[in-house]
Amino acid sequence: MLRFISFLVLFYTVYSCSEYQKILKDEDVAPKFKMGTELYDLGMYDKANRLFLQIVPKYRGKPQAEKLIYMHCKAYYYTNDFYTANYKMEQFVESYPNSERVDEIAFLAAESYYKLSPPYPKDQTETEQALEKLQGFINRYPDSKYFNQANNLIQELDLRLEKKAYEIALQYNKTGPFHRDYNSAITAFNNFLDNYPGSIFKEDALFYKFDSAYKLAVNSVEWKKKDRTDKALKFYKSLMRYYPETKYLAEANVMHKELEIIKNNLLEKS
Repeated sequence: MLRFISFLVLFYTVYSCSEYQKILKDEDVAPKFKMGTELYDLGMYDKANRLFLQIVPKYRGKPQAEKLIYMHCKAYYYTNDFYTANYKMEQFVESYPNSERVDEIAFLAAESYYKLSPPYPKDQTETEQALEKLQGFINRYPDSKYFNQANNLIQELDLRLEKKAYEIALQYNKTGPFHRDYNSAITAFNNFLDNYPGSIFKEDALFYKFDSAYKLAVNSVEWKKKDRTDKALKFYKSLMRYYPETKYLAEANVMHKELEIIKNNLLEKS
């Protein structure tokens, strides 16, 4: 209780609005550094950074500059201004490569890109940029205590891109009847399986690739039906090879049976 009262006294006296405004307008940089540091330590990052912005240029090259710029860029991070944070943090890493804080700031810079990454239904350009930055951090600081955190973020973003690619391919399958085009779905699933061979969506991708080929075959013109039926049967075998007890087994077997009937009918006609 006593500590809490002390905090309130400190807040309302030292950091009252009038005191803050007075130091903000003061030409002397030392009081700005002192109050900015104390505000930063209290978690008042917006106010601290207004002071830091005024004095950063004047401290460059001085012994206090590293600490000041460290607080300055982290204040942007703590106030969720990740665009500015990653820019300022990358500057810190370049300016102070031997700092004991450098791997922390390098990680937070990369993590700032991660925090700008949108959900998977949206454009994933920033996700790809975040992956590049996080991988760069791991390559540069393999012994950092932030290594595992960075690796976990990479896995999360990889999954986001993976899901995005799968959903795009699936969309081609679902819109096939409207565009009379299942070849695009087959191509998209092939690309997905090539790019993500160990994907958690592999079973689904193999089934819907088969489903796309099946729909293409059964709705095909007569002269293309044999090749398309053979291709669909090949995709069925691929699904069964990897997932003999697939969750799509009942549906896949019905489709397979129909394709075998079409194949036998074509053989009888030839």
